[in-house]
Amino acid sequence: MADSYAEAGVDTAAGDLAVELMKSAVAETHGPNVLGGVGGFAGLYDVSFLKEYDRPLLATSTDGVGTKVAIAQALDKHDTIGQDLVGMVVDDIVVVGARPLFMTDYIACGKVVPSRIADIVAGIARACADTGTALVGGETAEHPGLLGPDDYDVAGAAVGVVEAKDLLDSSRVRSGDVVLALESSGLHSNGFSLVRHILAQRGIGYTDRLEDFGGPVGEALLEPTRLYTAPLLRLLGDDEIGTGLHALSHVTGGGIAANLARVLPEGSWVEVDRSTWSPPTVFQALTALSGASLESTEGTWNLGIGMLAVVTAGCAEAAIDRLAEDGIRTWIAGEVRDEFQDLTEFEQGAKGVNGGAVRLVGSYAD
Repeated sequence: MADSYAEAGVDTAAGDLAVELMKSAVAETHGPNVLGGVGGFAGLYDVSFLKEYDRPLLATSTDGVGTKVAIAQALDKHDTIGQDLVGMVVDDIVVVGARPLFMTDYIACGKVVPSRIADIVAGIARACADTGTALVGGETAEHPGLLGPDDYDVAGAAVGVVEAKDLLDSSRVRSGDVVLALESSGLHSNGFSLVRHILAQRGIGYTDRLEDFGGPVGEALLEPTRLYTAPLLRLLGDDEIGTGLHALSHVTGGGIAANLARVLPEGSWVEVDRSTWSPPTVFQALTALSGASLESTEGTWNLGIGMLAVVTAGCAEAAIDRLAEDGIRTWIAGEVRDEFQDLTEFEQGAKGVNGGAVRLVGSYAD
């Protein structure tokens, strides 16, 4: 008897069913610019409107959600991890002032379970709709023998566009600009290897209920990443605020200081004042379990700040008020300076970028 693909562990029928289950969710992200629908070899997106730009710049980003997927798998809860993926990918696009156009996703799994794949993709589609991004294609790959039957990983890539004259970068930043901190929804999708290590070392399971977590530990950890794209695009489009918004920084791997340093010009520095906020309960609970200080995790977790905006002092309060209308608590956390300063204890640049210098000072608020 000849060997078959099914005997090797790959179920193409399950893959087809997964596509059928996700089609309606994906289609809801499609506008008139998307051609061909779901199922083609390549997603098609009409960019004729780019002729209206003087100098259109395409922006692209790719990412995953790291080991947060291990918690989703342990709890068999897969409907929020897609929002994490979109947050990690699309919110990097808006950092340069770009409007996202379209996204593709990739799911690798040990065994295709159609309802599970559909849940993941539905979460991606909902978040794409929230950010104005068309989900134009994707791939689900079954890897038996490499991944366990309940194992999977997700990744994605997106493309956006910005007019060259509207590009946000460090060249716009000036001494006297203020740094606004935009509140995170929790851990977002960074530092979960440390989270899992802390819990494993103390024998705490994801279904355990701990008062400091407000219920089951895993559910608190799966709080989806806050999406900043739509509110920030509205801010950029505001006649009063838009021209005063000079730079954005997405607080992901590396923490607050390293990511802010990347969008500051060389020679400038910022002291981020810890007393302007109190890290959310999840961070305090995890550090209490580990016996570490909040300060020792600043290079790993966002500690309650998911995005930073560098704006002119004159438009700071208007920006804070506008973001509050979108449900994002925002506050002034520091000021850009350029006079001489001993930068020995500052974080200077990151990820290959020779940017400014940042350090966190003071003590966190109660």
